[in-house]
Amino acid sequence: MRIVIAGGHGQIARRLERLLSARGDEVAGIIRKPEQSGDLEAAGAEPVLCDLEAASVDEVAGILRGADAAVFAAGAGAGSGVARKDTVDRGACALFADAAEAAGVRRFLVVSSMGADAAAPDGADPVFGAYLRAKGAADDDVRARERLDWTILRPGMLTDAPGTGQVVLAERTGRGAVSRDDVAAALLALLDEPATAGRTLELIGGPVPVADAARQAASN
Repeated sequence: MRIVIAGGHGQIARRLERLLSARGDEVAGIIRKPEQSGDLEAAGAEPVLCDLEAASVDEVAGILRGADAAVFAAGAGAGSGVARKDTVDRGACALFADAAEAAGVRRFLVVSSMGADAAAPDGADPVFGAYLRAKGAADDDVRARERLDWTILRPGMLTDAPGTGQVVLAERTGRGAVSRDDVAAALLALLDEPATAGRTLELIGGPVPVADAARQAASN
């Protein structure tokens, strides 16, 4: 397969790039900064320079054309304010989805967040509230698209612990933590399970091997 990943320099994205490359898939990662290219090449991915906050649909569609799947793993990241939560976590996802439709790429995966909700309150941290609202609005937008075979993955609290290869993957898992290694492994498994299209799935660490969890999610 050829897979294009938005947010190609992110921690989950680079893990996924390594997994895809290791099994012989062709993977391209969209990045904003030229100096990030070396990290993608080391992961076995082709770096593609494009700013999703400024690019046109046609420009991004040109990157996606010929791909078998698209993965939105971009985010404004720690230290960003309310405005960029909207322009990246929501706006860039909508642009990427528009471009996938224009390029004829149906399989579309989104790395979202547990608790994402377009109506989320500000709570104690208005920036985190803005993040959850942006992610929730992006998810709502993708779910409304009939020309995409989408799957939305909502991990719990992310950790840098080594992956165990075992998870809980379901529409509702309850709160919990999950390693970035296991999130990347789950994305790989979801790419291999097209029957998970049209599903919004939560992910935490647990007792089920990742591939089995994806198969179970596809059959439920």
